[in-house]
Amino acid sequence: MRDYYEILGVARDASAEDIKKAFRRLAHKYHPDKNGGNAEKFKEINEAYQILSNPDKRKQYDRFGSAFNGGPSQGFYGAGGFGGFPGGNPFEWNINFDGENGDLGEIFDAFFEGLGVRPRRKSYRRGSDLEMPVAITLEEAKSGKKIELEYKTKVKCESCGGHGYDAKAGQAKCDHCNGRGEVQEAHTTFFGNFNRIVACKYCKGTGEIPKKICPACKGEGRTAGTKRVSVDVRPGVESNQIIKIKGMGEAGERDADAGDLYVRVSIKPHSEFSREGNNLVRHLRVKLTDILLGKEIEIKNLLGKKVSFRVEPGSVITDEIRIKGEGMTAGGDLILKLEIQTPKRLDVKSRKLLEELEKTLKDE
Repeated sequence: MRDYYEILGVARDASAEDIKKAFRRLAHKYHPDKNGGNAEKFKEINEAYQILSNPDKRKQYDRFGSAFNGGPSQGFYGAGGFGGFPGGNPFEWNINFDGENGDLGEIFDAFFEGLGVRPRRKSYRRGSDLEMPVAITLEEAKSGKKIELEYKTKVKCESCGGHGYDAKAGQAKCDHCNGRGEVQEAHTTFFGNFNRIVACKYCKGTGEIPKKICPACKGEGRTAGTKRVSVDVRPGVESNQIIKIKGMGEAGERDADAGDLYVRVSIKPHSEFSREGNNLVRHLRVKLTDILLGKEIEIKNLLGKKVSFRVEPGSVITDEIRIKGEGMTAGGDLILKLEIQTPKRLDVKSRKLLEELEKTLKDE
């Protein structure tokens, strides 16, 4: 028999939580109803977990190994193999998922989780999440903007306050589950038939049935309506950034939680400026004479404010000009990429001046 610690892949001093995590991971991986599952491996994992998750059994196992009372000699299921289960039949097990059965509940929680079945009590559905696209200008992305949104969705029923029934009339015990809120349901798996406990579909796990259903929402607690919300878009927001607004999605059934609203921000293209991270880039046409004479050149930034720059003597004209702090954020810059503008025609006087300039440059 392999070492239980080795089976679960944990150290001998592993904590109870580490053992539980290892078991759940391996149980999901090897349960037989999944592709690549392994019934024998799954059984072996369960056996190791049953021993190591029980402090007393683990202490005996650490001391005596597999020879201790309750080890492999009697098997994971106790004397008589599967005899530890009610009725002694390995294919007709009554399982309660409330955790009252301790370790056994953990094992079958993991098993059914792998099958896509998660037992639960109250089963009113949470409202769906919603996503809305919002397009803003580059200027609005830089300065920030408050956007008022209005959209159609399911909202809490005003007639019954979201309960789905007349609260004054009250509720009666559910006859289908006898007020327990749960019923036993047969489930067929690789191992045979399981009787599992599930929420009653008639009372949704509450154990009570309303005496008078709300006619406006037909017992759902929500109706078609309109929601309105203000969205604060912060300065420097990036394209495709998502803003989450909790509870502003679709209303849930009968006072269940509402979904969330996700606002996806997109930024419209700009005719002059483009964005590179927190920087802004602009291609700017300038006169050759302004560059050569070192004149101060005045332009407008993204928000229309006047800023100026000067090309330093000896600069390479293709070099980028950076104006600090004029990007999308205070830490971003405005990057100017200069394009030299040349005259279409030169008169005689202008040509002579340029020829003189050419001679001067050659002398340098």
